[in-house]
Amino acid sequence: MLARHLNPIVAIATAPGRGAVGIIRISGKDIGLIVQKLCGRDLQPRQATYLPFLDEQGQVIDQGLALYFPEPHSFTGEDVLEMQAHGGPVVLQLLLARCLQAAAETDEATGLQRLAGLRVAQPGEFSERAFLNDKIDLAQAEAIADLIDASTEIAARSAARSLSGEFSNEVQALLDKLVHLRMLVEATLDFPEEDIDFLKQADASGQLQRLQSTLVNVMERATQGAILREGIKVVIAGQPNAGKSSLLNALAGAELAIVTPIAGTTRDKVSQLIQIDGVPLHVVDTAGLRDSHMPDVDEVEKIGISRAWEEIKSADAVLFLHDLTRQKTPADPNVAATYRLGDEVIQQALADKLPSTTPIIDVWNKSDSAPTDVCAAVTASARVSVVISAKTGAGLQDLRQQLLTVVGWQSAPEGVFMARERHVQALHEVASDLMRAGEHISAMQPALDLLAEDLRQAQRALSQITGEFTPDDLLGEIFSKFCIGK
Repeated sequence: MLARHLNPIVAIATAPGRGAVGIIRISGKDIGLIVQKLCGRDLQPRQATYLPFLDEQGQVIDQGLALYFPEPHSFTGEDVLEMQAHGGPVVLQLLLARCLQAAAETDEATGLQRLAGLRVAQPGEFSERAFLNDKIDLAQAEAIADLIDASTEIAARSAARSLSGEFSNEVQALLDKLVHLRMLVEATLDFPEEDIDFLKQADASGQLQRLQSTLVNVMERATQGAILREGIKVVIAGQPNAGKSSLLNALAGAELAIVTPIAGTTRDKVSQLIQIDGVPLHVVDTAGLRDSHMPDVDEVEKIGISRAWEEIKSADAVLFLHDLTRQKTPADPNVAATYRLGDEVIQQALADKLPSTTPIIDVWNKSDSAPTDVCAAVTASARVSVVISAKTGAGLQDLRQQLLTVVGWQSAPEGVFMARERHVQALHEVASDLMRAGEHISAMQPALDLLAEDLRQAQRALSQITGEFTPDDLLGEIFSKFCIGK
């Protein structure tokens, strides 16, 4: 532990602003003297006591509940005092200042400071202390922040599962099997003169296959959890007046973007967070795409088109919107031909600028106004497509389900736990290591030293999820994103 981890810490543990209740939390070693000074008495462990909180002159700052948790039976594993007062910002700041002041005062009986070195906690430092004192592992610590930040019910329940240790238990079970297999391999390396073939006798190949099968199951649920946490960035793209803003409004259920018949109405991106089956989606409406060198494209629209492509490049999925009413125009065939050509140019640009893994859904809008034969023709397209009417809402549910499908979401998955992108990456590293191990173990003359190294690397990658072998700079980055009082 670093020197700063030895200092006692204090912070306001509730969100900024006004509220009915606000909490001040202190954590450290041997905080009994400051508990007596702040509360005017000793407190019974884990029992709420109603009392006044006094300032230096003995004047009442507020009245509330005080709870004392002696180590190791506390969230951080240290002595913890929580003072629950009224949630006004001024009241809480007065109590925080009083804690720091009382800690620096000299105790009459001992002649020492009541709580030397007490300082305001850094973001996430209470959770960091809990991790360092083995009260929770790193995946559980991250689940605390995920539970606080959850934007949907499914996300909150999944984060609660991770916080309770479900994800960690899955990882630990994988680790136990991995370590056992590694022991077999290293035993064979250590005792080459023995006649016993440890690997065949213990069915090492079968153990590896079962380990890989279990890993696939964990990876699937972790990937779902990462989608729940991160959400999905969906960008609506297409030519001017295809109905992009109308589609955003229809998906959000509110008039967020201005809709007019005038081409180029949307000049900048408009974003909205929505939910589909509990999955958060960051939907972005963009400026209409067309050749920015056309004489009727002004400077503002050029900037809008440039920003639209920037959003498209960072999308998890793209809704490429087409106007059905302009696919076939008997009165002026040139209009339809020009529009189709514009769609083809955009389609090629999407293929050139996006990774092959980014799904593109062709959305054919204005089915309420388009000829029936045109609607039938586009539904036969080989690409992923859906016919909708942003005006009437027809086809929107199909679009929602199509969108979840192409990004890899499984409907109502069982036992999903909250996970992060780093967890998914670590599991993929483990899968790669085990695949190489499988190649070595199935060889006619297994390279046992390489096999052992594959298993060691897999163990290290897996251990990073729960915090073992995790670099200090990564730990600092993770906890710095927490709330100050958590």
